[in-house]
Amino acid sequence: MKKLIITAVIAIAATSISFYAWSTVQEGKKTNAEGYQTAGGYKVITLVESILPGGLGRSRMIETTTELDYNAFTTSRADGKDSKQSDVDRSDIKIDAFRETKMLNFFSMVGINFQNIASNDALIVSKLNEMDAQGYELAFATSGVESDAGKEDGQGIFITRLYFKAK
Repeated sequence: MKKLIITAVIAIAATSISFYAWSTVQEGKKTNAEGYQTAGGYKVITLVESILPGGLGRSRMIETTTELDYNAFTTSRADGKDSKQSDVDRSDIKIDAFRETKMLNFFSMVGINFQNIASNDALIVSKLNEMDAQGYELAFATSGVESDAGKEDGQGIFITRLYFKAK
């Protein structure tokens, strides 16, 4: 009888310790909007803001909802000359599923539009707060500009990439 009680106590203790360890790990994980746990990994959000005069451009926040494995599109060179990149079909890389949030252009018909910039900032903050709630933290951001190259160009975008890491 004593052995039975000791065995039961050990089994209960082992189960309790296992459950405690499992629940502690689960507490550190959050779930995203789709209900998936964000145990690790990265996510990229791209902001494309038009700097075309007159509000003619298109400004968007882009978030992919499709995962790709870069290895499927990577080749190796053995002698430095033959890359086999012609074997990679660009159409296979293009994804169809992504989220696209409309943003406002930096310029209106009369010039720079500060209300549009403030509105875009509000959209970006909303996205940052959502990413935080989904268990991601902003790891770093990078940006660049392709601006008007002269009278005949008429092109320009401001692009920012936000890189998030799961907490």
